[in-house]
Amino acid sequence: MNLTPINKAGGVEGFCIIKSLEKKVTAKGLPYLDLVLTDAHGEMTAKFWDYKEDLHAKYAAGQLIRVRGTLNEYNGIEQLRVEKIRPVVESDEVDINDFVPGAEYSGEAMLAEIYTVVNSFKDEPLKQLITAILDERKDKLLYWPAAFKLHHAMRGGLLYHTLSILRLAQGLCKIYPFVDHDLLFAGVVLHDIAKTQEFEVEDTGIVSGYTTDGNLVGHLVRGAMAVERIGSKLGTPKELMMLLEHMIISHHGEPEFGAAVRPMFLEAEILAQLDMMDARIYAIAQAVEAVDGGEFTVRQWSLDNRKLYNHARGASSEPKANLMDKK
Repeated sequence: MNLTPINKAGGVEGFCIIKSLEKKVTAKGLPYLDLVLTDAHGEMTAKFWDYKEDLHAKYAAGQLIRVRGTLNEYNGIEQLRVEKIRPVVESDEVDINDFVPGAEYSGEAMLAEIYTVVNSFKDEPLKQLITAILDERKDKLLYWPAAFKLHHAMRGGLLYHTLSILRLAQGLCKIYPFVDHDLLFAGVVLHDIAKTQEFEVEDTGIVSGYTTDGNLVGHLVRGAMAVERIGSKLGTPKELMMLLEHMIISHHGEPEFGAAVRPMFLEAEILAQLDMMDARIYAIAQAVEAVDGGEFTVRQWSLDNRKLYNHARGASSEPKANLMDKK
């Protein structure tokens, strides 16, 4: 995060957005706020001890605030101990959109690229089904993130992640022409489509938590259900719907990672591998970017609890994908 140092003891201050918060009590019964703060440069956990709502005001996820506190380390991860906090006022002259991490391509441009690929399908029932599912959710897709805390957890992250995998799949199909291009591309487009039901998302594109449906059902099952619901209305062949449903419910690869079943045909396996690869490329680059060259990151629990090394050989480790001409 881009907070300004104010002293040599780790004191910092600045503007940021509350990504999530919980009101909790200590073992002694004292109230405090457990927060995740974010800006366009990253996010950080924070604690505001001895919080009193009538004294310090009420706060909510998605709110832009000014904060002052001291940085410390907890379990190897940097954390902010909040000392002062207040809502942003008009005289601060700050725009919330300047503090929201987002994809470098517009949602409209990324979605147009995806539609272009779908429109190229030779399989007409498949084209009709994927188009109908995209049309149903396109307003949310324009700004929806791909995750709460892990890869592509930013405004427009869902389309960014989807288009990244689509580009990987297009390259792979040039090498392996026997792969069913239309089926693979369709699975890529749909694999995370039901994340639009899984997260609570502010208009800024920041996830504040999971919906009840997201916790109880999840995007793999909801995605398969969307194929069944819309495909049945369109008269899509049942075999085709079944293949797509299998790709969606198996794309996490292994049951321990949430897959209902393991991939059982080639395009399903490719989707699972490309999904994991794109997520890990982004997560590793994002983690390494936060440390100087020659240093290790803290352990990354989402990456098998590994420490990662910044070898600093590239001009930049910033996690950006070259997906198309900027629009």
